[in-house]
Amino acid sequence: MIRLTVANQRGGVGKTTTAVTLASLLADRGRKVLLVDSDPQGSIHTMLGVKVKHDLYDFVINKLIFEDCLLEVRPNLHVLPSTRRTMEADTILNAQTAKEFIFANLFSQVDHAYDAVLIDVAPSINLLQTCAMVYTQNLLVPVTMDMLSLQGAASSLFAAQELPGLLRLRDPIRCVGILPMMVNRRLAITQTIMPAIEKICSRDRIEILPAVRTDQTVIRAQRDRQFLVDADPKCKALEDYQAVLDQVLVTFGDNRGRSPESAASA
Repeated sequence: MIRLTVANQRGGVGKTTTAVTLASLLADRGRKVLLVDSDPQGSIHTMLGVKVKHDLYDFVINKLIFEDCLLEVRPNLHVLPSTRRTMEADTILNAQTAKEFIFANLFSQVDHAYDAVLIDVAPSINLLQTCAMVYTQNLLVPVTMDMLSLQGAASSLFAAQELPGLLRLRDPIRCVGILPMMVNRRLAITQTIMPAIEKICSRDRIEILPAVRTDQTVIRAQRDRQFLVDADPKCKALEDYQAVLDQVLVTFGDNRGRSPESAASA
């Protein structure tokens, strides 16, 4: 099974776009996918324009039936949404014992129905982000072409490296890759940030995933409350995300259902 947390301590780096797009592409390739929003901003259901009846708070705190808290937003794709109450959930859970393992305990009881679980977390270090990383044990870090985004990525990587020792986890939390976002290679800042990413990846033995190019289709899809694949199935950002997913699947040892582009070049 694929379990993956998408994180960066800096906001505005394309975390939610990445989580939603990879989840939709996985679903379109025949995987059954659970997409969890643990950010109190509730960006996923807002981005998709769907109404929320029950949410993460209801599942974790009120102990509602898991299926009653889900939104089916696409064939094979369920979303467990977040609302402002998620911040309250974080506060309540902080008072519990073994709090860092709450997601692992809860989701391990329901994730058998899925081929992949992706979690979008808030752009800050909080308990729910820790819970997400402990449960998934895999991290994907989007980085835009600016220094603050790079610093946020470094903070996420540091947290992932420190948690196993602090919590006495049996296995390390693996970073499956750093994902360069909103890349325009004609800009000078790209020539500054990309070597810095390469240095971090070389030092920590992390893969650099295929870059996602700047594409106005991403903005249009968000405006129209659409998945990127529905906004324009031939846009360059979607082509890049297909390549990202191909590499992620190889990392998880799953080579089924490769994108047409990669299959043709194999």
